Amino acid sequence: MSLTPHQEDLGVLRFITAGSVDDGKSTLIGRLLYDSKSVLTDQLSALARAKHKRTAGEDIDFSLLTDGLEAEREQGITIDVAYRYFTTARRKFIIADTPGHEQYTRNMVTGASTAHAAIILVDATRVTEVDGRTELLAQTKRHSAIVKLLGLQHVIVAINKMDLVDYSETIFDNIRAAYLELAQRLGLQDVRFVPVSALKGDNIVYASERMPWYQDEPLLDVLESLPVTQTGGELRFPVQLVARQDGSHADDFRGYMGRVESGTVLVGQSLRVLPAGRTATVAEIVGPRGLLEEAFAGQCVTIRLTEDVDVSRGDTFVGADSALEPSRKLSADVCWFDEDALAPQRKYLLKQATSTVYVKIGSVDTVLDVSTLSHGTDKTTLTMNDIGRVQLSLQKPVAADTYDANPATGAFVLIDEATHHTVAAGMIRALAA
Repeated sequence: MSLTPHQEDLGVLRFITAGSVDDGKSTLIGRLLYDSKSVLTDQLSALARAKHKRTAGEDIDFSLLTDGLEAEREQGITIDVAYRYFTTARRKFIIADTPGHEQYTRNMVTGASTAHAAIILVDATRVTEVDGRTELLAQTKRHSAIVKLLGLQHVIVAINKMDLVDYSETIFDNIRAAYLELAQRLGLQDVRFVPVSALKGDNIVYASERMPWYQDEPLLDVLESLPVTQTGGELRFPVQLVARQDGSHADDFRGYMGRVESGTVLVGQSLRVLPAGRTATVAEIVGPRGLLEEAFAGQCVTIRLTEDVDVSRGDTFVGADSALEPSRKLSADVCWFDEDALAPQRKYLLKQATSTVYVKIGSVDTVLDVSTLSHGTDKTTLTMNDIGRVQLSLQKPVAADTYDANPATGAFVLIDEATHHTVAAGMIRALAA
């Protein structure tokens, strides 16, 4: 699809929908796909015949476009993360429809980890008034806190089910004021508000005639115009695999395969190999279609070095002049996924980029209370869906950044060595040797 001279290619936008159960996340995404002409005719026919359809007559149940699991359709809730892709004349989109139930907060974290933006849904019929103030649901606060922790660039608050409150401007303004207060406490920066009815299609793709008091853009126009900050900064190339052609020959090919997570790498560039600190020079860069002179962030390539140095999976190439040094102690925010609580006596593995090391969890400093947004110090462990600040000691050093500096090398997961369950996801906030 070609762009007109007045259109700018803004790149792919990855976004999630988040909110409490029954806020209408799946219905909103289904309506967005339908009204933007991104649903095929045979899909619509299948939806009309679906046995779990919760609409009357020939009306389409838009939530079934994203709720693909049988359990989701039976219960009318989202359990897993559903990814959908669609394109408009202005840009391409990847949507992650994430669960709203507290039990599946870990799935929401997974969906949000690669997103640029979040649509936080607020059900206009479910907010309450406490002492004359509008009170948001606990899950709205929880998801907003996770969005902040993961550093998403944009937040769109879609105040849904406006058709059930007579399209009231007063209710919209009260919810907007309540969320702005929450955003200020969390430190969210770019927050936008759109009053919508996912079921009726108001302000999803087309401006609503039933809310003339809202003069801003409908949801799709907002999504199409969001800028996406591209990954820049210093070179980070975690080695995924060492590729050998024939080790018995003197001219054996030895290449190091992986993805450029940030920065650029050029033929002839001097590198350091961390954590060992050895230096080397780039001899060749091999892409999927042949040799390259340089590779950019997001590209998967194979790098061959001039020197014969010891490099293995888990090592990281950085620029020769980079100040990055390996770290063995980390301070991190983690979201606990597992049904079993954090147990310091158990053995955990930390997987960061392509490296996997044993880790000791030294202490739980604070745990976030999503109801008050305070960081309590009275808890000494983490249970499922808790978000807390912890101190970690690694068996051997890793080449890592803080999450704010580089999400690709500042994020990690914790794995229980005995069960092989992924028990937590974390964002590094500080490092020490």
